[in-house]
Amino acid sequence: MKAVVYTQHGLPISDPASLHEVELPMPLAGPHDLLVEVRAVSVNPVDTKIRKGAAVTEPRVLGWDASGIVRAVGGSVTLFKEGDEVFYAGSLLRPGSNSQFQAVDERIVGRKPSSLGHAQAAALPLTSITAWELLFDRLKVEEGGGAGKSLLVIGAAGGVGSILVQLARKLTALTVVASASREESRNWVRELGAQHVVDHTQPLRPQLEALGFSNVDIVISLTHTDRHYDAIVDVLAPQGQFALIDDPAQLDAVPLKRKSISLHWELMFTRSMFETADMVKQHELLNRVSGMVDAGELRTTLGEHYGRISAGNLRRAHALIESGRAVGKIVLEDF
Repeated sequence: MKAVVYTQHGLPISDPASLHEVELPMPLAGPHDLLVEVRAVSVNPVDTKIRKGAAVTEPRVLGWDASGIVRAVGGSVTLFKEGDEVFYAGSLLRPGSNSQFQAVDERIVGRKPSSLGHAQAAALPLTSITAWELLFDRLKVEEGGGAGKSLLVIGAAGGVGSILVQLARKLTALTVVASASREESRNWVRELGAQHVVDHTQPLRPQLEALGFSNVDIVISLTHTDRHYDAIVDVLAPQGQFALIDDPAQLDAVPLKRKSISLHWELMFTRSMFETADMVKQHELLNRVSGMVDAGELRTTLGEHYGRISAGNLRRAHALIESGRAVGKIVLEDF
């Protein structure tokens, strides 16, 4: 089967050898696995981080977002059958989705929204899981809850922020303040439902005070946390909550003590990496997201369609991710 791989980490994305096409054996489906024919993928920051930083001894397939069709099932599979259309993010411990076929555990796979094509659906899994787990598993916000409280999302125009803003507006009573630095990205988060927008390249406190906020109750930082950390601690209310998903060079938790601020990390791969007892919750939440999309309650976060799945187009997508200027998700479709 065709696949796009890297065989040497750390190469600049402008180097054709940084991602290239190869033929690989067809994967075999384990007992709980689906063998999926991949029809569309999207690109996430995790793809670029692994390509740059994870050494390999054999070709590695990246890609942790896919939509496709089940072509075979393992002997213990109960949730899907051949021919089902599915979407999922996969596991860091297994080959990724930038290949014609992929084996993936059914417990982390959802039913593809029937109202979306594969490209639109592929934009959603990783970011939906991340956003859902941030709000409801890590921060313990109750569905329908949060009335009278405020949520500030740093870097809200990216993939995770694009679905997080929607989920917070549709499923909670939180007042959502989104940060975005360009007119294009500010318009994007407003369209997704943010009630207020601030610019994270400018001091946060005066902007929030101008909107009537003396403090905010929850801050979720999705990018460049180390740059914004002091401002985040400053604007958080006493006994507030702070959550993040990125990888700051260092994070000194001591400044949080004076305000009794709680700290929450989110990595959506934790459940699949450790095969936790509640691993099937990712299947359940993806099905919930799928239902919300089909009901018109959530929209795809597809930002740009980069054409077919090829090494050249994936290099273009990685370059845009690395520039920090992506709005929504970058998708590719068919080989």
